[in-house]
Amino acid sequence: MQPMTKLWDISPPIQSSSPVFPGDTPYSQIWAAQISPDCPVNVSAITLSPHVGAHADAPLHYDPQGAAVGALDLAPFIGPCRVIHALQAGALVLPQHLQHALQDLPARVLVRTCAQFPLSQFDPQLTAFHPDTVHLLADLGVQLVGIDSASIDPAESKTLPCHQLIRQRGLRVLENLLLDDVPEGDYELIALPLKLMTADASPVRAVLRQL
Repeated sequence: MQPMTKLWDISPPIQSSSPVFPGDTPYSQIWAAQISPDCPVNVSAITLSPHVGAHADAPLHYDPQGAAVGALDLAPFIGPCRVIHALQAGALVLPQHLQHALQDLPARVLVRTCAQFPLSQFDPQLTAFHPDTVHLLADLGVQLVGIDSASIDPAESKTLPCHQLIRQRGLRVLENLLLDDVPEGDYELIALPLKLMTADASPVRAVLRQL
């Protein structure tokens, strides 16, 4: 019998205590039906921002004419991936924070910036990408970038330079990834968005599979 291939679940739990950007819609759930003598099933109704937990942004999130998440090609969200640690980056991930791991890059790069993911409180001091880093990764052929913070731009940014860069360069993005237990290295990424045909983002169940 062949050994089981190891999986890393890099999706934080989604529940009422999950942090969201200030003003965004948190997760909530009510029971529309519950098991009883008159009802054979439990059925819930949920309300949430599509940016809660691990999620894929669509161009519609940062471009009024951009595609909705359900229209995106799935290919960037599945395939060879490299996890790079940039735990000393501070406010911005600069090119030099990734230089040690840029040789022979696959098309997907996930960057770990925090020692412990904030599971229950929004971090206004989140680490974001510097635009030069996005340019560099795009120049190296990267098609998808991911990060373990809530945004690839600083929380207080109104111009969203990195979001605009991924729009211009045709990259896809994953945010809020839980990378606490993932060693640096190469994996297979599987992080498919839902086919939400009018939404600006989608939750993903993001996993890494051992190559």
